[in-house]
Amino acid sequence: MDSALQTMINNMPEKTGKSLDEWKAILKEKAFAKHGEAMKFLKGEHGVTHGFANTIIHLSKENDNTAEDLVANQYKGKEVLLPIYKSLLKAVESFGSDVVKTPKKTSVSIIRKKQFVLIKPATKTRIDLGLKLKGEPTTDRLQNSGPFGTMCTHRVQLTSSDQVDEELIAWMRKAYERAN
Repeated sequence: MDSALQTMINNMPEKTGKSLDEWKAILKEKAFAKHGEAMKFLKGEHGVTHGFANTIIHLSKENDNTAEDLVANQYKGKEVLLPIYKSLLKAVESFGSDVVKTPKKTSVSIIRKKQFVLIKPATKTRIDLGLKLKGEPTTDRLQNSGPFGTMCTHRVQLTSSDQVDEELIAWMRKAYERAN
């Protein structure tokens, strides 16, 4: 398991009042049909922060799949994209020890106090990188959020690890700084 995710799980009882297993049991009993319903429940009725709530829900849904399993499944048949994914992770991990990677079924959320980057293998040849950069103008490269909707404000389409350049890293860092 990713060390940052494991740290988050280890800190869960202190930060949320319950262990991951206790939260899983509560969510299983409630059987929410939609992610948003479970988020509203955890945040509204239990005061759980967005990052912890998101992690609890995703880990509850994945039937004990590890973070590594989730990422491996995302890149099955898309292995050519793994160098891009690894370059993105290397960049965001350099921003600070408070970066948390939360793999889901089809993407990986990168969270500080709130999500600031979303990495999604969109096709067999392209990763869509979602960024939260409210107020930033779009460009040919820094496009509107597209299929990410309100989860992100912008999207960058990546087909090569060479595209994880200074400009892209600066955008990710700006999103990280705003997510505090």
